[in-house]
Amino acid sequence: MAEIGKGVTAGKLAINVQKKFTRAQEKVLQKLGKADETRDAAFEETVGSFNKQMVEGAKLQKDLKAYLLAVKTMHDASRRLQECLAEMYDPEWFGKEEVDSMVEDTDANWTDYYEKLTDESLLSLDTYLSQFPDIKARLAKRERKMVDFDSARHHFASIQKGKKKDEAKIAKPAALLEMAAPLWAQGLLSAHQVAQTHLSKNQAEEELGRAQKVFEELNVELQDELPVLWDSRVGVYVNTFQNLASNQEKFHRDMGKVSVCVCVCLFFFACFCPSHWPASWGASPYTPARPRTKHTVVKVLHDYAATDGDELELKTGDMVLVMAFDSPDEQDDGWLVGVKESHWLQHKDISIKGVFPENFTQKV
Repeated sequence: MAEIGKGVTAGKLAINVQKKFTRAQEKVLQKLGKADETRDAAFEETVGSFNKQMVEGAKLQKDLKAYLLAVKTMHDASRRLQECLAEMYDPEWFGKEEVDSMVEDTDANWTDYYEKLTDESLLSLDTYLSQFPDIKARLAKRERKMVDFDSARHHFASIQKGKKKDEAKIAKPAALLEMAAPLWAQGLLSAHQVAQTHLSKNQAEEELGRAQKVFEELNVELQDELPVLWDSRVGVYVNTFQNLASNQEKFHRDMGKVSVCVCVCLFFFACFCPSHWPASWGASPYTPARPRTKHTVVKVLHDYAATDGDELELKTGDMVLVMAFDSPDEQDDGWLVGVKESHWLQHKDISIKGVFPENFTQKV
């Protein structure tokens, strides 16, 4: 058989053309009300949810990509600005090495932020959306197979309905023909006509069975998969936004640790950040806000060796931020609770707090 294209023969092409013609004919009859149509309201509602889910997911993907593009643009602008400021910072000025280091840290924060957003939010969303083209194609196939099933059903019904009429039309001419035929041929002609009628009916019935089987198998698969896909959107959206929020929070926190120091260094030609400020110069004039405590600050006058797990280890000269006890019943006479100021300035964490004797300190 001649091939029209790669793997496509004239026979296959003819079959495909015939299928398209039959489907188009069936759809016209259904629209004109000449043929009934298989309908499933519950499934159609599920398909509506699928289409809504696909549109929403595509919009989220588009907006997330736009956000990542904006992050990349900001990263490039930040890098150029930081490099410009670093070049303007004279080598003989105090803190030149620290400024260069912080410029690198800023660039690394932007890179880490972009990569984590891509890996933890965009790629997982891409994986989720990769399911939709296949299911969309199978829904379109289901639609075609449903039309094939309806067409086969109507064809079989028309054959059954027309059987009696055809038999009546055939009966009289066949009887006359048999009478004129030789004795040995009488009865054979009637048998042939009946066989032809049964053959058409059997072919139509087989065609209907095949069409119904293909349609129902595909229909059951989609009925099982679509609700599961619909429910999965919740976990995907939660995961996407949680990762986005946590990475945003981390990025701004990390940037806050370096941006203040960079600005102060550039404008005052010296690093006022507590982590870089020489201890011999006294307290840094740019000290971050302290935690919410009594804001009582005490200075340690004598070393104190902790004897219990809930006590602070103190050295002479340490500064301690005094806090309120969680419960007044926990406070013993002559004891305070607090966190070392050096720990707070470095970690911004008050969880590592402890008790210490008040008479080892002096209020500042």
